[in-house]
Amino acid sequence: MDRKNLLEHVGDRPFDVIVIGAGINGAGIARDAAMRGLRTLLLDKGDISYGTTQWATRLIHGGLRYLEYYEFHLVRESLGEREKLLRIAPHLVRPLKFVVPIYERSSRGPRMIRLGMVGYDVLSYDKSVPNHRMLSREEALSEYPGLNPEGLLGAATYYDGQVEYAERVAVESAVDAARHGAAVITYAEVKRLLFDSGNGSMPRVTGVEIEDNLEGGTYTARAPVTVNVAGPWVDQVLSGAGDFGFEQGSGTAGGQDEDTEAGRMIGPTKGSHLVVDPFPGAPESAVYVEARKDGRPYFIVPWNGRYLIGTTDFRYEDDLDYVSADGDEIDYLLEETNHVIPEANLTRDSVLFTYSGVRPLPFKPAGSESSITRAHVVFDHAKGKSTAGGRVKIAGGPKKAEGLISIVGGKLTTYRNLGRQTVDAVYKKLGTKPPKCATDRVPLPGGAVRDFEAFSAEFKANSGLSDVLSSRLLKVYGARAYDVLAEAGDDISLRKSLADLPAAETGLMGCEVLYAFKHEMAQKLSDVLLRRTMVGYGPDVGLGVAEPAAAVAVEHLGWGEERARTEVEEYREWIRRYTPKVLREEAGASSGAG
Repeated sequence: MDRKNLLEHVGDRPFDVIVIGAGINGAGIARDAAMRGLRTLLLDKGDISYGTTQWATRLIHGGLRYLEYYEFHLVRESLGEREKLLRIAPHLVRPLKFVVPIYERSSRGPRMIRLGMVGYDVLSYDKSVPNHRMLSREEALSEYPGLNPEGLLGAATYYDGQVEYAERVAVESAVDAARHGAAVITYAEVKRLLFDSGNGSMPRVTGVEIEDNLEGGTYTARAPVTVNVAGPWVDQVLSGAGDFGFEQGSGTAGGQDEDTEAGRMIGPTKGSHLVVDPFPGAPESAVYVEARKDGRPYFIVPWNGRYLIGTTDFRYEDDLDYVSADGDEIDYLLEETNHVIPEANLTRDSVLFTYSGVRPLPFKPAGSESSITRAHVVFDHAKGKSTAGGRVKIAGGPKKAEGLISIVGGKLTTYRNLGRQTVDAVYKKLGTKPPKCATDRVPLPGGAVRDFEAFSAEFKANSGLSDVLSSRLLKVYGARAYDVLAEAGDDISLRKSLADLPAAETGLMGCEVLYAFKHEMAQKLSDVLLRRTMVGYGPDVGLGVAEPAAAVAVEHLGWGEERARTEVEEYREWIRRYTPKVLREEAGASSGAG
């Protein structure tokens, strides 16, 4: 069914589980549930991967620094999941080499770093990437001449993984969930949890009330189990529980009651990133280094043909729906990068764009942000405690209710295992033995080829596209690249770049726009540019192709000219939070002209 029909009939369908939130964790849960035969409904108030997922540092890593907090189980889990993702999503997840420079000022010296690296190797005994290497000062400067030599004692190198387009993992998970029978509805906001009082016994969540954020209208859906995996908005979902007391879980973020902390589950922290062009001294490896100012670790990562620098980590109590990097964060990341790589000489003008998001971490009223566990929590509201993942105590605790599970925390790296644990918990609540999870073996749709390197070579040879365009299609869609091209049919114009820009800058083709709307549940232009084709993360943040992409929808999908103009303007307005250089220059030119 299309989205409209799904909504109109959602109240008639007998679901086993409702999943609230289509980020990486919600999409992963829905895929696992559908693959195991559960009748699944996946909802999100925005698009797939609309929240935290699209604002990550885009690493698939074991959590080297978690060793410092003795979270050995989390490190082992993460390293095991890294290997699984390298297998099931070879088009999206790739090995990445890291260098850790060790300075006199570093809180951990060479011996401690070596010990941590040995532990990392031991915990990743089944890995497919090389072991770590320790480098002397001379070796470090020889291999990484751009590093600041002042106070340098040596360095360590090791391998982890990178997912350039984390959004695509969530999108493909949701698409595969739908292929296995799940109903996936985006821009469908859960406004209220529905309850059955149970004749005086523990109340039971029986479903949700949904508001259509695109066309208006209210709908209800019912299921014996509801999973609240709304990320930073978990407490806001719980606040829609009315008389059953979850309003205490609303917390303070996003404009909630600042005097209320009892029952709060989420304590979000903010992370911001900068994207810059390649710069002098920049290594081909990722750099993992302690900041001078506060000792916080951050990354300088080769990404999407450029460099991604981040992240910050500050407690956040403002609007969850509009998060942007502030000047202090930008200056902090620039100054630290210029110190560790002196030739860089980065300035605010070097920043192509920024992006920021909030981590849905367990609420912890005091202590450093870095000390808050990154382990996820599968919280059963009937038991009032965690049933899988980490352990977290909720101050005061929301009132108990059957049929409701909330997910706190979660990382890109461990999303698949979180899904497995959650679906196991759903089956337990349904009173049925769970079938075996297969998401560790069944690849995502774009990874469904026996040998991805051989497939890539064959596609480049036979697609008829330039190397730039074919490489981009493979990186975004993997094994589905031919399916994307098939949308062009005999229309050659749909197989060409949409903008009068060098292909390396965007490479967006008309057939991709059609594919996003027809086969990947895109509803808006921003969905296409930011979370399907990924051209919104080019140097001009997709502004150069926004109008041509909308024109494709006018010609081939029946959009009116007014809708096209509105969608382009909405995209421009949305992207302003990234403070892109192209808009800064545009504003400066307008100011000068005035």
